[in-house]
Amino acid sequence: VPDTKEVPHPPLAVDKVRYTGDAVAAVIADSPAAAADAALLVEVDYEELDAVVDMEKAIQDGQPQLHDDAPNNIAFEWEVGGGDFAAAASSAQVKVTERIVNQRLIPNSMEGRAVIADFNPGTNQLTMWTSSQIPHLVRLLLALVTGHPEHQIRVISPDVGGGFGSKLYLYAEEVIASIAAKRLGKPIKWIEGRQENYLATTHGRDHICEAEIVGNSDGTITGLRVDVKANMGSYLSTFAPAIPTYLFGLILVGPYTIDNLQCSVTGVFTSTTPVDAYRGAGRPEATYVIERMLDRFALEIGMDPVEVRRKNLIPPFEDGHTIATGVTYDSGNYEPALDKALEMVGYEDFRKEQAEAREQGRYLGIGLSTYVEICGMAPSAVAYTLGARAPTWESALVRVHPTGKVTVYTGAASTGQGHDTTFAQLTSAELGIPVEDIEIIHGDTDKVQMGVGTFGSRSVVVGGSAIRMSTDKIKEKAKRVAANLLEAAPEDVVYENGQMFVQGAPAEAKTFAEIALAAHWYESMPEGIEPGLEATSVFDPSNFTWPFGTHIAVVEVDGETGDTKLLRYIAVDDFGNIINPMIVEGMVQGGVVQGVGQALQEEAVYDDNGQLITGSMADYAVPNATDVPNIETALTVTPSPTNSLGVKGAGEAGTIAASPAVINAVVDALAPFGVKHMNMPAKAENVWRLINGG
Repeated sequence: VPDTKEVPHPPLAVDKVRYTGDAVAAVIADSPAAAADAALLVEVDYEELDAVVDMEKAIQDGQPQLHDDAPNNIAFEWEVGGGDFAAAASSAQVKVTERIVNQRLIPNSMEGRAVIADFNPGTNQLTMWTSSQIPHLVRLLLALVTGHPEHQIRVISPDVGGGFGSKLYLYAEEVIASIAAKRLGKPIKWIEGRQENYLATTHGRDHICEAEIVGNSDGTITGLRVDVKANMGSYLSTFAPAIPTYLFGLILVGPYTIDNLQCSVTGVFTSTTPVDAYRGAGRPEATYVIERMLDRFALEIGMDPVEVRRKNLIPPFEDGHTIATGVTYDSGNYEPALDKALEMVGYEDFRKEQAEAREQGRYLGIGLSTYVEICGMAPSAVAYTLGARAPTWESALVRVHPTGKVTVYTGAASTGQGHDTTFAQLTSAELGIPVEDIEIIHGDTDKVQMGVGTFGSRSVVVGGSAIRMSTDKIKEKAKRVAANLLEAAPEDVVYENGQMFVQGAPAEAKTFAEIALAAHWYESMPEGIEPGLEATSVFDPSNFTWPFGTHIAVVEVDGETGDTKLLRYIAVDDFGNIINPMIVEGMVQGGVVQGVGQALQEEAVYDDNGQLITGSMADYAVPNATDVPNIETALTVTPSPTNSLGVKGAGEAGTIAASPAVINAVVDALAPFGVKHMNMPAKAENVWRLINGG
């Protein structure tokens, strides 16, 4: 982001502690118990500083300053838009404004962060095992910070138990463990507890928006204005400025024809844990704004929210549609997903049931979220233009062994998404060999020479496309080897179901294993062909991908207690082509649960002194199995033209769509009480206050 205040962030606090969770000392011992005892002996002479946790106060004159280089605690200011919102507003028949808060969340991956660092002085090799989504970038950053040669650093990220964006960075503990291992000549292990995770691992969301939507009484929306303050916490985490700017501002118009957009973003430093990517990373925040404002607009003009959406949806397109912010959606056909979701929920019948229930003193509500998101991170040229300092391609090496077995090396590290299964299926389909003959290697910078990582629903879109490029190269070489064996021209060789034969003579086919052996050991290779059968590819997409869909939530609110029960949840998504439907459904369901958690329960709360009140699972409520009904899912298929697989990415859609769908349903249920809007979370006490005029 231009003009960002890039303040220093030392691994251990120097002279000033800026938030609860800022490390001040490292204690190293032979056992966890000894380290805990020794930590109690550390004495720190503190001079108490005033804290500022409210970002709206933080930017006012006279407030405590976190960094001398950031006056009024402003980290950056940024604008994006298109058209002429002022002109649209001046001619609009209807104007609706709303204050929309997207509360701070704690990612809560099942596995916390952990580090083991080991140094071999004989080879000068530093090896680190770490829970990370980006092992190659961790290696690079570790080299830059410590001065250790990058080629002598090995970073290993075994299968990681969840990340949700919170493991996208180089953390202080990784630096400290590395330095300690070199100085002491012993392996150093650090494993965070859940309380440490809450205090020191990055948080997510935390936006305050002043939004205005304008249009006409026939339901046509002509403009949107959004002024957002984004809490960065006490320091800028690696990708933090991009979340409320690029990934938020660029898609504020959603799947709608809104030609006039004005968005301004102010990043603010506060005395809190740094904020960065959390599942969806900017897209849930943007979708929540536009979907809430569409419902507010519909309420203002007395039109069904379904019809407002239908009236403003972008018409179908197959090869690009440029929106007000200048980005180009790849392909879209939004109305079938909306229609399918309405059919599944029985929308008209529900409205009748709702009316009858209200006569009985029961308060049912239904809410929609029709979304589009930005995925497949990302074209490197675009990333660099927007200020990123790392490429966003992905690599794949596919190696065929003499026995016909295959090893795939991918830079897309796994954090529980099913990479091994999906990539093996993809390779199997492309080469026509059994899945059990394929091994997937990832998460090791010594084995996978190049890689970027896993984030932004990019693994199959970018990583899978790189694998496809490599398998295509292998098939072409295999056909040349087969042609030599079959005494035919390569162009006459057919590759089909893992066998190669001369066109019209399948009975003389050579198997994949036979070709693999010949490629390595045959006495006479074709001219110009070297022994071996492997290929390396790097895929750098020409555009992002843009999944979309419609989610619908049905709730019942207790008019006396404010308690909200989620009765049904329908998710209709379009991720382009699908490789493994079961894995995709699991991704959607997991994302929905996290979005429901934000809508109804989760909120990270600080007191005025900067102490995290919700510092454990006893105080920070995450959803459990009884909080969510069976999630009903369906798919439409609109292939992406930006990659050969036609895939769009499925990792974050559930989180993006769920929160606005649930809150829209809660507000709909509260309509008899005159409620037009509420901010998350819709806890019983918050809903009760609204019901009772609070």
